[in-house]
Amino acid sequence: MTTIISRSGRGRAKRLRAPLLGLLLLSAAAAETRAASTDAVFTVGNYPVEARADNAVAAKDRALADGQQAALRSLLKRLVPVTAYARISKLSTTRAGDLIEGYKVRSERNSATEYIASLDFSFQAKAVRDMLRREGIAFTDEQAPALIVVPVRRTAASGAPDNEATWANVWKGLDLEHALTPVKLQALKKEIAPDAVTALADGDGSAIRGLAAAYGSELVLLAVAEQDDAAGRLNVTLSGRDAVGAFTLKRAYRLDAGDPAYTSELAAVVSLGILEGRWKALKSRRDTAGGGGNAVDLLIAVEFRGMSEWQDISRRLSATPGVEELEVAGLSARGARVTLRYAEGAEALANALARQGLSLRAVGSNWVLGLQ
Repeated sequence: MTTIISRSGRGRAKRLRAPLLGLLLLSAAAAETRAASTDAVFTVGNYPVEARADNAVAAKDRALADGQQAALRSLLKRLVPVTAYARISKLSTTRAGDLIEGYKVRSERNSATEYIASLDFSFQAKAVRDMLRREGIAFTDEQAPALIVVPVRRTAASGAPDNEATWANVWKGLDLEHALTPVKLQALKKEIAPDAVTALADGDGSAIRGLAAAYGSELVLLAVAEQDDAAGRLNVTLSGRDAVGAFTLKRAYRLDAGDPAYTSELAAVVSLGILEGRWKALKSRRDTAGGGGNAVDLLIAVEFRGMSEWQDISRRLSATPGVEELEVAGLSARGARVTLRYAEGAEALANALARQGLSLRAVGSNWVLGLQ
């Protein structure tokens, strides 16, 4: 925090210091409470990195630098709807190192010239949110309720589940904890007979109810993989109920004859992406239903002449109906930066603030707020 000392002397600066600190602490506490349930998604876990260089130290440095850059791309795709993927391409030059919170090693091995590891990269939640808000890119950072996924592999000939562990193992290798749709894996229970698996794969609603009863949860999904060697395809069916609702989805993946495990891994990654996409679409629909379809996150510069005026503005802003997720991103003696969400869009917010005696105006590509 920077304290500005004016010509009137240090006495005035000291008087400013206490309210500045108090307001920042209150803002930080509110932000911490709001973010507690969402910050998990800003960790990209179990991420593989690998690099070679002239020596071990250089190889590790390169692996970390390349890995965190790739992990940031994965994080943005996790948070942003697929319809906005083209917009995040403009962020490709963003240095992941400026947003990284830290990393944790799950496993690693190295030689004199090579470094291979599996890492958890944690990013600064607020910094990533602010970046997306500045660019006007919609995102979802709220995790769905945990979903039970039961990976089942069965033979094409009989349709009966087999004991092949490859399909379950590729799911275990995914970052299930930090996904927008966190997943808990469970094995197929004995009471789920082969004909019940077939019924589920066919989208039988009564079979979905039986699955929920067997696992003691409404949120349970069967992920059935069936390898068809004759057609050269891995057929995957997702059937059950997630936080969005009951659904059945079938998708075929071309088998890689040289590396069939790769096909299974790809199918699991895409399946998790489908679950996240359904959740992001639901959140987007809810935002639209609650605010006319123009919900926006805004970064606003606030202008004032002293702390009493700032306190007046902040009270009026907080009291404005529809203003959500209000955070103070920076504060000095003559100005502040705040982020907020308003469901009906920036123009409607300006009208609402005018009724509070505040003026919100566009200055270039920025929004500036002050008293009328």
